[in-house]
Formats: sequence, C-alpha cells, structure tokens
Amino acid sequence: MPPRTSRLKLSGSKGLISYRQPYRCLSCSLRLSQSASSQDASQTTHFGFESIPSSQKSSRVSSVFSSVASSYDTMNDLMSLGIHRLWKDHFVRSLNPGSPHLPASTSPQPKTPHQRQPWTMLDIAGGTGDIAFRILDHATHINLDHDSKVIVSDINPSMLAEGRKRSLSTPYANSPRLEWLEANAESLPDSIASDSIDLYTVAFGIRNFTHPALALREAYRVLKPGGVFACLEFSHIPPKNAAYQLFNGVYKRWSFGAIPLIGQLVAADRDSY
Repeated sequence: MPPRTSRLKLSGSKGLISYRQPYRCLSCSLRLSQSASSQDASQTTHFGFESIPSSQKSSRVSSVFSSVASSYDTMNDLMSLGIHRLWKDHFVRSLNPGSPHLPASTSPQPKTPHQRQPWTMLDIAGGTGDIAFRILDHATHINLDHDSKVIVSDINPSMLAEGRKRSLSTPYANSPRLEWLEANAESLPDSIASDSIDLYTVAFGIRNFTHPALALREAYRVLKPGGVFACLEFSHIPPKNAAYQLFNGVYKRWSFGAIPLIGQLVAADRDSY
C-alpha cells in the first residue's frame, strides 16, 4: 500500500502541499499526548502578548470567548474595518467546497455509484458559524450541492449558542446539513471517525490551541485520504520589506490603542482585547 497523502492548504501559501506520513504510530500519539500533559505544569505558552503556564491557556481562552461571544461578530467588523469578511470570502472561494453538480436529495433521479458523493466538512473553532455558512452557501449556489454538510466544532458553549442563534436567519437552521459540536480540537470525540472528513477548516483559531501539534494530529486522523486541511491565520510582513516600518507602526497603534478602547465601548471588556 502506498503511504497516505493528505492535501494541506494554508492561507497565504502558493498552493497545495503534499504531506506524507509513512505509517500511523498509535504509541507515538499516546506518548505525545502524555508528554504534553506532563509538561503543562512546567511549560509556558503565549496568550496574546503574555506568557502563561500551558495548563492555564484553555481556561483563559474559554473565559475570554464566553465574555465576548454576544459581541464577537460586531467586534470583528470594527477591529478589521470589515476586512475580515473579505478574507473569509476569499478563503472559502479558494477551497471551492462541495461536490460539483451533485443532484439534490429531492431529485427524482436515483443516485449511482458513479455520481459524486456529498462532502462532510469540519469547521474547527467555528463558533458563530461565519465560515460554515459561507461553505454551505458556496456548495449550494456554486456547486449545486444540496447534500454536503458542515460540522461546526468549538470548545466554548457560548460561542456555539451564538452560532445556533445566527443560523436561524439562514436556510440551514435545523437542517441535517449543519451540526454543532462542543469539543476540544486537540482531542476530538469518537463521533468524528477517522478518515471521515473531506475538508477541515480552522479560521483564526489555531493560535488559541494549547498544543497545536495535537490538534494537527487529530486533523490528520479524521481527514480522508486526499482530504484538505485549510487554515486561515495572520502572518508577518518580512522586516526587510520597504512597507514594514509603516505598517508595523500603524498596526501597533491600532492594536494597542484603538482596539482595547473599542472593546471597552462595545463589549464592555477592554482586557480581552
């Protein structure tokens, strides 16, 4: 049997990258998990611009998102001046989710083994459904796929509650095409079976993982052979770039001056921003 190949698509990359892992090593996974747990007490990790013990990150992240869940989308609009919507639109369009020309489930034509099968997609740290709704809209209206579904997973129940509330204004509320799952990306439940996911997305969420390596291992486990991992995240301008000093200065003034003030006025929570 040839080694399994998964396709990883990272925002900002020039294309698809093949990642080969010759075999699966259960004992390696267990050692990695046990090592991460045993080292939490002595290791530190980033939390914004602060260094904290790794064991505290999950609870700190949960506290922040519970505090800002109801104003999360409004704050994103204000903090990015609405540009985050353009980033997310481009992200989803570039993935082209859904099975092209798959007949709707109500079609009188019987399905045959030669027809394309619907996708199962997993949106990690999906919270308010911003990415999931875009994925379903694209699959439905661009690829005419009325069967593919998205599982929105988030570790925070307040964010999921906000997403469910938002879904009521979409065609996907109470639909089998949209599921909500409270789960930790570093240890997904058995309900997400191995080799079951066609597309795994995480947008502006990987920074909040305590152990990104464990989350990536879980992503690899649940993805089908040939499945796509897609991450949308911030990056850096190379320091030698001519525009670096200008953008760096503007960014720091906006990040440390304007955004905390907006958080105080809109969300009544300056510290989280």
